[in-house]
Amino acid sequence: MIRAGRQHLVRTLADIAAQQGIAVQTLLNSAQHLAENFPAPLNAGRTRLYDGEQIDAHLAGLPVPQLPTADNDDDLLDRQEAAALRGEPLSVWDRRKKEPAVSEHLVRAGGVDHWPRHVVRDYTPAPRARTSGGGGGRPTGAGDQVPRDQLSARVAQLLDADPALTAADVTDRLGVHRNTAQAALTALRAQRMADVMEQRALTALQAAAALGYPAGQTRRASGRAEAVLRGRQARPYLAAVAQALHARGWSSTDTPPPVQHPEDDHCVAAFVLDATVAPAPALVWSERHGWRTAPSRRHPLGKGAAWPPPGDGVRHLATGTAPAAELIDALNHST
Repeated sequence: MIRAGRQHLVRTLADIAAQQGIAVQTLLNSAQHLAENFPAPLNAGRTRLYDGEQIDAHLAGLPVPQLPTADNDDDLLDRQEAAALRGEPLSVWDRRKKEPAVSEHLVRAGGVDHWPRHVVRDYTPAPRARTSGGGGGRPTGAGDQVPRDQLSARVAQLLDADPALTAADVTDRLGVHRNTAQAALTALRAQRMADVMEQRALTALQAAAALGYPAGQTRRASGRAEAVLRGRQARPYLAAVAQALHARGWSSTDTPPPVQHPEDDHCVAAFVLDATVAPAPALVWSERHGWRTAPSRRHPLGKGAAWPPPGDGVRHLATGTAPAAELIDALNHST
């Protein structure tokens, strides 16, 4: 929280980097903000905030002063602290904060929403009208309320504000199916963890901790983050295959397809070929199984990207990362 009268001292990591004359990425790479003697952040959200008086002392090599410890009605609380003070789930406070009696007291400090302690504590919500059908969440049988092409961006906003975001929170906030929420949340966490792992040479667990993700919520994301990194490492190889297919006249593009992770810890990619000249409608690569043809250009991976047995247009061509020339030859003789 930001103690009363100290809002003007709030600094972000970007502010601290600028104070030292370095880029914020340089600061992150140095991990100086993770050092044991670095002043503790004022909050636990994705955008970490710090007290400027403490930062100035630390950078000058002076003893870091202690912050006030007594609660004050004018202390500023972020959404996690507000929910905790009221003893409510984050999803409930996220509804409460939209009420005029709360929203008119919104204070943005360092780009993070805050509310005065007395507003959070004393706010009394208006009675909610009862509706048939009972409890909250997504009604049984209801369709997803957020289009799939907008879901990732919407979940990213929620995760920015709350690193401990759960699938239940996403379902409650966005009105999507629990499975849809979990898949989107896992994929987003995995991408962000992979970025940190790649930039700072950390393990998946270390990356999750650096991002503030609770360990109990990142098992699937950890496996997927490692797969994301392997997929990035495979891109040059897949690009060489795409160029070879294009040069042979079997593909209209020399750009490799995106690596997909239908089983979280598994990398696959599907090359759609020119049906008029290519020996097969599509070509599929799996890091586990190698290369195979696919009988469908529209759905080359099939349900769940299962690895089907030979037959019905499916022919195994090569294992692992076979050279592009070897793959072209195998495909040419597969008919």
